[in-house]
Amino acid sequence: MNPVRLTARFLPALLAMTPVGALAAGTESIEFVTEHLPEIAMDNRYASLPLWAPLGPNVTVSYSRLRSGELSLEGPALAVGFNRRVGEAWTLGVFGFFDDLRFSGGPDQRPLDVSFARAVPLPLPAAAEYTNLTGTARHLGLGFALRRDAERWLLGRHQWTAGLLWQQMALRDYRVGYRVLTGASAGATGNLDYSASYTHFAPFAGIAWPRDHGEWAFTPHAQIAMPLPRRGVVGRITGPAFDIRGDAASVGNGKHFGDPSLTLGFDVTYQPWHLTLDVGTTVTQYLLEPLTHEGVNQTWLISLRWAD
Repeated sequence: MNPVRLTARFLPALLAMTPVGALAAGTESIEFVTEHLPEIAMDNRYASLPLWAPLGPNVTVSYSRLRSGELSLEGPALAVGFNRRVGEAWTLGVFGFFDDLRFSGGPDQRPLDVSFARAVPLPLPAAAEYTNLTGTARHLGLGFALRRDAERWLLGRHQWTAGLLWQQMALRDYRVGYRVLTGASAGATGNLDYSASYTHFAPFAGIAWPRDHGEWAFTPHAQIAMPLPRRGVVGRITGPAFDIRGDAASVGNGKHFGDPSLTLGFDVTYQPWHLTLDVGTTVTQYLLEPLTHEGVNQTWLISLRWAD
């Protein structure tokens, strides 16, 4: 069986066997977390772009699982690319990707608060319980990268790359039901819906140090990306006798969707099979994302690339 297809088939099962230290309740608001989950999914995509693939076609399959308390966003991802020489030391690469993630989980308890509207007839923030979590986060994009082989005294033999991608994070039916637990509005119920499409252009740059050792190749790498422009969070809240929609930017609460990203990786390639596992990204995303995106307590990403 094709190793890429085999890995894509069994990655969800491997992740399902991983212990999950989910919390029963969170201190961060529901909006804070529902914003951060797709932003981390964007970081995972930047981390697994085929920027360091050899010449010719390449296919990358990934699987990610993000958790905050009892909320999760998880699913498969696919990227395809092609690299060709355009000079003695230059390589031009083009790529496209599609990530298909699902929002689920619950019940979960954390503060209810919103930034996209001012006149909500509830005393916010308020402790609340969340159920009926549904929705998808479909992330797609196209891009190109220009890569150069170089050698410098301090850096040694290395490659650097820079490029630009267009991306769209489409949140569909991305909603939760809430029930206020305390205060004057205890028992009030309604729905929060964060369905929206966020479109960005993201310039990126990176550096890598590829090394061959017999049948194996090792490539430590780092890359940065910045989705532009940042967007205001869009949302809708319904409750007893009210239905309010809004945008955080339009009510003066800023544009926070789309964060700058720094990702680190370490590719391990078995050259007879043309197969690469990014061990470094799995480790660093797991360790660093909960620090840079507060409120998310688990980030798993497994990325496998085949190049002809």
